[in-house]
Amino acid sequence: MKKIKLLCLCITFAFVAGCTKSAISFTDSEIAIINKYPQQKMRLMIYNNPDDSLILRQQAKEFSTADLQSDIFKNLKTQMLLTVQDTANTGVGIAAPQTGISRRLIAVQRFDKPNKPFEFYANVYIVHFSDDRQTGSEGCLSIPDIRGYVERSQTIVVKYIDTETLKSCSDTVSGFTAVIFQHEVDHLDGILFIDKLQPDA
Repeated sequence: MKKIKLLCLCITFAFVAGCTKSAISFTDSEIAIINKYPQQKMRLMIYNNPDDSLILRQQAKEFSTADLQSDIFKNLKTQMLLTVQDTANTGVGIAAPQTGISRRLIAVQRFDKPNKPFEFYANVYIVHFSDDRQTGSEGCLSIPDIRGYVERSQTIVVKYIDTETLKSCSDTVSGFTAVIFQHEVDHLDGILFIDKLQPDA
């Protein structure tokens, strides 16, 4: 009888643990920010605003599977895209922390693909940096008054969750698009390009 009770307890624990892993993990404050900007651009976090800087310097959290399947996540993607494509302040990439959502999500304009589409990458990490590096000029939507030179790897390998299929994927990226990936993934780790400025090239 004790063995049966113990087995039931283990099964219950495993079930609860599994449900927790796949539960929606958006906080109330994150949902409030996303719901504040329905179908429109979001307010950008600016590096020299003390409150914004606290968010920009955080280590971004991953999404659960349930998060990626939610309407909240779909709305976040829509609003991030509207923000980075704002004709008054256009960018080539954006990270969720720049909109006040400290999560591992970036949008990158793929200059290495036909029609140069914007694509989203969730729970994204760079797992390989090439030794071939080059210094180039960079700017940032969250640092509107500064441009500078940063040294970046010319080829990288990224690992991420495809936001449509929810499958784990990897991609090898080179050139300018690789630079964008590195800039945006830095945001997810609380790093700004001004932290890596090189002498003028």
